[in-house]
Amino acid sequence: MSSASSSAPFVAARRPVSRRQFLRGAGTALSLPFLESMLAPFARAQARTASPLAPGAKPRRMLAICNNLGLLPDQFFPKGSGRDYELSPYLKHLAAHRGDFSVFSGVSHPNVDGGHPADICFLTAAPHPGSSSFRNTISLDQHIAERIGVLTRFPSLTLGVNTRTRSLSWTGTGVAIPPEDKAADVFRQLFLQGTPEQVEAQIRKLDTGRSILDTVAGQARELQRGVTARDRDRLDQYFTSVRDLEQRLQASRGWERKPKPAVQAPVPVDPATPAAYMEKVKIMYDLARLAFETDSTRAITLMLDGVSTPVLEIPDEKITDGYHNLSHHGKSNEKRAQLQTIDQLHMKLLGRLIADLKAVRENEDTLLDRTMVLYGSNFGDANQHVCTNMPTILAGGGFRHGQHLAFDTMRNYPLPNLYVSMLQRLGIEEDRFASSTGTMRGLELA
Repeated sequence: MSSASSSAPFVAARRPVSRRQFLRGAGTALSLPFLESMLAPFARAQARTASPLAPGAKPRRMLAICNNLGLLPDQFFPKGSGRDYELSPYLKHLAAHRGDFSVFSGVSHPNVDGGHPADICFLTAAPHPGSSSFRNTISLDQHIAERIGVLTRFPSLTLGVNTRTRSLSWTGTGVAIPPEDKAADVFRQLFLQGTPEQVEAQIRKLDTGRSILDTVAGQARELQRGVTARDRDRLDQYFTSVRDLEQRLQASRGWERKPKPAVQAPVPVDPATPAAYMEKVKIMYDLARLAFETDSTRAITLMLDGVSTPVLEIPDEKITDGYHNLSHHGKSNEKRAQLQTIDQLHMKLLGRLIADLKAVRENEDTLLDRTMVLYGSNFGDANQHVCTNMPTILAGGGFRHGQHLAFDTMRNYPLPNLYVSMLQRLGIEEDRFASSTGTMRGLELA
């Protein structure tokens, strides 16, 4: 359970319950929520709802991509608005798919600042990531995984390029899910079947997890006698979360004996050097398409980390400085020219991903029709460390695209409103997410 500071300390006359003593008795590291009876000054209720989607329903999916060094604003944002907007130099690389995506300007996450640290808030919109007291909140993909993750073998996939630490995916307790940056390892998890002995060993691990939950939940119920009414509410929420996790473990157990999907693609070969950044992006896009095509998961995040990337190796192009340094170009024409080369490659690869998703048929639809591809950045302008006017594209997923939704670039419209629209398109009936004020204005269903 996540926590938030209370406005005043709670004072009680009764003998406090020791969390440490309880956990020692349970013999496990799984903890109870902080309760008033434990004299904790921190507590926050977290409601969980059951998935509104049933097995057998037409799958809808989300791929969320964050380029954490952004794109040159003057090259990305188009002129005009609505459906008659003029494609910008970067968007011309997506011209063949104009009717398949919407581009947004004047959007950002309210109160998300801090420059580079803001990348971990791209899907959470948690405020002030640069502050010493910052604690992240649940990310959009994990919110989705909690609702519909049991419908697939993998509730979600968290991927990265050139990072195993900078993550887009965060749990409800503000814990980062480390991204996988080796496509070959993820491919094997998705598609290569283990031996019968390995399968049974995994099932035993899952059964052990369920027994631990049963023990902790059973002992926690004993605490219900003699606690406050508010504590009983929190324990009820705790039991709900335990049952939810038990259901996930049971679903995972069921998947272990089901054969993994067979694909014709070979195991990808991961580039040996971080300098082969663009090749890594391409491989991860291919991996995401395969995961969706086999319905192995319905929520994928991909952090494109350029901060620690060295000088990029791009065939037939001359790049002389590190990606991070180029993004802080100081209006140098030479640096901007090299950065444009990199940005344009990003757009070309995104266009290729859209084309590949369109090429896969899923009954009467294409894979793109049923997959929302969110592409954007925490930076509106990396050169100035500005986190407003974030460049954002949404492709596919069953929306009426082909437009530029232009909002006030000075008084930005909340980007989390787009996330609410995306949740609803997945069949998850939520009217709020993070700092949203509703659904995305001007975005209609196809």
